[in-house]
Amino acid sequence: MKVAIVGASGAVGQEFLRVLDERNFPLDELLLFGSERSAGKKYTFRGKEYEVKLLQHNDDFKGVDYAFVSAGAGTSKEFAGTITKHGAVMIDNSSAFRMEPDVPLVVPECNAEDALVRPRGIIANPNCTTIMMVVVLKPIEALSHITRIHVASYQSASGAGAQAMAELQQQYKELVEGKPVTVKKFAYQLAYNVIPQVDVFTDNGYTKEEMKMFNETRKILHSDVRCSAMCVRISSLRSHSEAVWIETEKPLSVEQVQAAIAAAPGVTLQDDPATQTYPMPLFTGGKDDVYVGRVRKDLANENGITLWLSGDQIKKGAALNAVQIAEYLIAQGR
Repeated sequence: MKVAIVGASGAVGQEFLRVLDERNFPLDELLLFGSERSAGKKYTFRGKEYEVKLLQHNDDFKGVDYAFVSAGAGTSKEFAGTITKHGAVMIDNSSAFRMEPDVPLVVPECNAEDALVRPRGIIANPNCTTIMMVVVLKPIEALSHITRIHVASYQSASGAGAQAMAELQQQYKELVEGKPVTVKKFAYQLAYNVIPQVDVFTDNGYTKEEMKMFNETRKILHSDVRCSAMCVRISSLRSHSEAVWIETEKPLSVEQVQAAIAAAPGVTLQDDPATQTYPMPLFTGGKDDVYVGRVRKDLANENGITLWLSGDQIKKGAALNAVQIAEYLIAQGR
């Protein structure tokens, strides 16, 4: 088994290395690729040192079985042909191919079988906020069709990468020391603040991040569900959270929803108001599952349920989901 990681020096690239090791992924050869800035860097994996190679249009991907790609949409579009031309399965973490009709968009807990039909040799990893939400929606959808979703996301600095995490830490340090605050990765200072914008605005007033949640949820769940999202950047370092309002075709009880969530793969129910037990990003970082709490009836909708979820968007929202796709394909012999 020969595996490549493209974008190895980034936050998700580094998470790929950790997840592959944690899950004892069956690889014999590992190749790391990056930009001119990253080429030459060295990383240790399972006791062996690997050097990042410059990503180029050549035959470096010959013999590669799976290529995990997290280097941005532009790079993915430019190098997709180079990565897949010798038969490698490209599992892409960018937005480049997610809504292409001939590229499956996969969350293994929801639609793993979609990964088996990939005419271009590409499988798209969904947006992190979408992944975490649909893992929780899937068991509810099995109880009653979900017709409408309202969601507000609370997205940590890590969603914008390793440099954004470093900038947030730097901002807090500068504020404590009374120095001017460095602002590069976001439109405004993030420390002690929330920014009601993730990604750029589109013509309808929603951001691209918010539209991803609308479009990707429908594709993954094979559903006509409509999702209205408000995506907000908050000053936590790692893990995203979401407040979700769900309308179903028939009314569901809180107990039904809790039981379905508790039994679902990739989800942990953490819901006991009496003991103030609910998920928080402080505790979900580094965890595989999406954690769910605050499940209750929607007071504004008789067919509504509302809940809170939190999960590590670098892990399940990116690297882990991609590795789980590859694990499914290996298990299927595909």
